Amino acid sequence: MADRTRTEQRIALAWRELRRGASGAQLRRRLLGPGGPTLEQAQTDALEVLAAAPDGLPMSEFADAMRVDPSTATRAVDRLERLGLAERTQSEGDRRFVRARVTTEGARTMGHITKARAAGMERLLAEFDEREREEFADYLDRFVDSIDRLVTELATEQPDR
Repeated sequence: MADRTRTEQRIALAWRELRRGASGAQLRRRLLGPGGPTLEQAQTDALEVLAAAPDGLPMSEFADAMRVDPSTATRAVDRLERLGLAERTQSEGDRRFVRARVTTEGARTMGHITKARAAGMERLLAEFDEREREEFADYLDRFVDSIDRLVTELATEQPDR
């Protein structure tokens, strides 16, 4: 049991470092390049979601894809709009129906990020052989699935009072 607890602590610390470590911010700056916009991780994620849908997404679908509430999705698009990386359009038939889409500059920026990310990932994984890479990918997939299951379970539990 003590070994399991130690292992879980190591995983929790590694996860924190992946999410919050100073190296993450430095790596993001390197991936965007010196002339690129200063994007936070959430903005990069939002740009990636929009770039994957060149015709744009209704804001509700964008919020779902980002796994955030509608107000958070609105703020994410606001930030990208200020940087010229995204834009919103209203439906002529119903002005309440708003679509967000990536701009030409946003698509160009995402292309740069994608290429730089691929090169960076290649360097990060260089010390792993192909079998280890496959195992690592499998473990990460399972970890994400486990997180999704836990979130669903927690949403259905009654809060402690």
